Amino acid sequence: MPKHSGVSKSEEAGPVGETKSEKFERIAQRRVTELVAKIRLIGNLSDKRNYDYTEDHVRQIFDALESEVRACKGKFRAVESSTPPSFSFKR
Repeated sequence: MPKHSGVSKSEEAGPVGETKSEKFERIAQRRVTELVAKIRLIGNLSDKRNYDYTEDHVRQIFDALESEVRACKGKFRAVESSTPPSFSFKR
């Protein structure tokens, strides 16, 4: 029988005895780091040598991002977001 390490496959599993604050910091650091990398990838789309886009495309992208940041901030102020997590260009 394989030895169980006590750590689940979930990202939520951390060291035994980890406090809620330590868990928050561990998960937040990883998630924010990943998000910053994804935002930089969106920035790469600005290269006109590789992509063709309109100002409306740019506005829609940043409207979506800013809306989600506002909703996320609101959750830390106990305000819930009811918008599903999706993005598509409006035609």
